[in-house]
Amino acid sequence: MDNASPSVDPNRPVPDPLCDPALYINRELSQLAFNFRVLAQALDPYAPLLERLRFLCISCSNLDEFFEIRAATVRHALDFGLPAAPDGIDPASLLDLIHTHAAELVDAQYRCWNEVLRPALKEAGIHVSGNHAWTAKQRRWLRAYFRNNIMPVLSPLVLDPAHPFPRILNKSLNVVVALRGTDAFGRSGHLAIVRAPRSLNRIIQLPPSLANGGQAFVLLSSVLATFMDELFPGMDIKGAYQFRVTRNSELMLDEGDGENLVLALRDELAERGYRPAVRLEIAHDCPRHIVKTLLQNFHLPENAVYFARGPVNLNRVIQVYDLVSRPELKYPPFAPRLARGTDAVFDTVGNGDILLHHPFDSFNTVLELLRQAATDPDVLAIKQTLYRTGKDSAIVDMLVLAARNGKDVTVVVELLARFDEEANLGLADRLQEAGVQVVYGVVGYKTHAKMMLIVRREGRKLKRYVHLGTGNYHSGTARAYTDIGLITANPEIGNDVHLLFQQLSGLATSIKLKRLLQSPFSMHKGVILRIKRETRHARAGYPARIIAKMNALNEPQVIQALYAASQAGVQIDLIVRGACTLRPGVAGFSDNIRVRSIVGRFLEHSRVYWFGNAGKPELFCASADWLERNLLRRIETFFPILNPALAQRVYDETLQNYLEDNLDAWELDASGAYAKLRPKPGRNPHSAQGTLLAELA
Repeated sequence: MDNASPSVDPNRPVPDPLCDPALYINRELSQLAFNFRVLAQALDPYAPLLERLRFLCISCSNLDEFFEIRAATVRHALDFGLPAAPDGIDPASLLDLIHTHAAELVDAQYRCWNEVLRPALKEAGIHVSGNHAWTAKQRRWLRAYFRNNIMPVLSPLVLDPAHPFPRILNKSLNVVVALRGTDAFGRSGHLAIVRAPRSLNRIIQLPPSLANGGQAFVLLSSVLATFMDELFPGMDIKGAYQFRVTRNSELMLDEGDGENLVLALRDELAERGYRPAVRLEIAHDCPRHIVKTLLQNFHLPENAVYFARGPVNLNRVIQVYDLVSRPELKYPPFAPRLARGTDAVFDTVGNGDILLHHPFDSFNTVLELLRQAATDPDVLAIKQTLYRTGKDSAIVDMLVLAARNGKDVTVVVELLARFDEEANLGLADRLQEAGVQVVYGVVGYKTHAKMMLIVRREGRKLKRYVHLGTGNYHSGTARAYTDIGLITANPEIGNDVHLLFQQLSGLATSIKLKRLLQSPFSMHKGVILRIKRETRHARAGYPARIIAKMNALNEPQVIQALYAASQAGVQIDLIVRGACTLRPGVAGFSDNIRVRSIVGRFLEHSRVYWFGNAGKPELFCASADWLERNLLRRIETFFPILNPALAQRVYDETLQNYLEDNLDAWELDASGAYAKLRPKPGRNPHSAQGTLLAELA
């Protein structure tokens, strides 16, 4: 036998060990793991009861979006034969893994509801009961409510050759009814579909006289299933089973010029609710043959069905949070502080930058800046990006006021902000009617940057004032998300933002920015260069450290640069709220990388990046995470905090403070599992968000 070693082709590239799939966690599975951490908040006995209910509903809503976007993307990859992600899991195998992990999450959600929260709510005098627990009086009242308020808007459809399966709207509540008998025309019944219009309240509150001394609520799904006999008189109801289908909600647009994009978007939105199905949720006691019929109708495989031991639209229970006025069962309210000099923002910023840390610092400072700009006769122009604004936006009101006051107002509206597309079409129309120049950004690149530019005449000169942020211009999320905002009159930053707006509204060639990094051009390269700089410092024997806080991490080249930095001895702390595909603690690769996730009262949303730089640290905030889409396929900003005192404040509040958290923090290990941290012996308990509430609000 010839034992000679096989010849090696010298021209064949040597695989990069940093590209080994074993070094990467799957993004979709990591995203599901985040929802387990959210659900853990619902099980925390130290959290207020109604806040725990809210966390349960958030985990359910997050799972809906996961299937609409992430799982739908994987199914698309399978259908079109796309290659595996850096973790090496092919789309078919990944769909099986998604089903396994998602089924575990769904089971945990219903156990949380049935075994923990609903009994605790009942003990607190808040009753959310199914038909098995209704009293005779409640049942009579609900039957009358069904006849008077629900049945008139229902259109039951018996399935037969003349009545094919109806179109089922994305995430709508439906009931499939098994029938026996014949109707007035002699037709034999088998299956019928009853769709619940979205005009019907999903939560029904019973009158106080039927609430057992507290507050009582009933889910619409329970009422529908219980009183189906009213819809099919003379027929025998063998069973009524609620179901809900989730559909692919990614928009598939052929993006042309701005006006065509608007028309295409309107058409696409009209059909979004009926795009291909990706998940079927159905009552756990539904007979197998009916489940099979539904799967066949929606063209779904077996690994797309999830059985509900409660309402299929469990996230709708969030209405109880709003309907119950029990302050002792919610987080204590707090009043965000107003930044210094808000009453005269231009004078204040002229003397030094303003830093805002939301929600602890009031968003009203941003609104007041825009209000003063809209009414100041010396302000000549306002330029603004809008990604998400919310309903009845004060920001939009101020922009309209500015235009009516003769200011030159230009607004870059991102029409393709996911699930806000229809709202953004409406606000774009409103702005245009007021005389605002509306720009729809750059075809093929979402404008995700958060920028405001105000041009003001001061004496014989024009001065630029800028607001940059990590979060949206949305008053609601500014009260619920942690974000950083900077208001500055720094000339170099002002000129950079001016160039960015020129690029967005015109056909400018590539631009050279002095202070900001921008995706898709300089940000990706700039991040990797700074990671490599820390790597060089470590190899030269200098202290080298990176601390980065973001919502998600998956960009392969950034991860490979971080692995190389770790191998060189750079100490790296990553605070990643959601999905993280980097695998920390792998011997020889990521020994010096630690990853933690914070889940608390507020949604962690700020993006902050700190590089030690051999004793001359750089601190940046950004609109972008270290995700492939943010760094390479979006328009984003990466802006420095140049004032040393403000940079230190951001470091202390958003980085060091979060690295000390041992109450709301989860730590990621090399296997891809997260473990909740607890105070070590001799260490005081520390909550990052709790500390900020105590010190800032």
